Amino acid sequence: MQLLLQGRGFQVRSFADPEALVADVKANNPACLVTDYRMAGCNGLEVLDRLRAAGWSGPAILVTAYGSAELLQKAMAHGFGAVIDKPCKDSALINAIRDATMGQVGN
Repeated sequence: MQLLLQGRGFQVRSFADPEALVADVKANNPACLVTDYRMAGCNGLEVLDRLRAAGWSGPAILVTAYGSAELLQKAMAHGFGAVIDKPCKDSALINAIRDATMGQVGN
């Protein structure tokens, strides 16, 4: 995913764990968060909750292999602007990021 997005001109930072992600977001204020639903130690909903609690208000996209109507509803309630099912088409991810960041400075 990182290579795909970099190849399409996006500046991408990836993280092995949520702690590093939260610390980086506080420091660098990214234009958009793309996170998986299931991760070691937490899930994407919890990650976005932690970022919101830290003051980050940017757009977020959830990617999941466990898509359901219930997860979609939860994700939207947590503040995700889009949920993309795995395996995701390259165009679906790129379009979701462009839609989420449209109108932001630098885009």
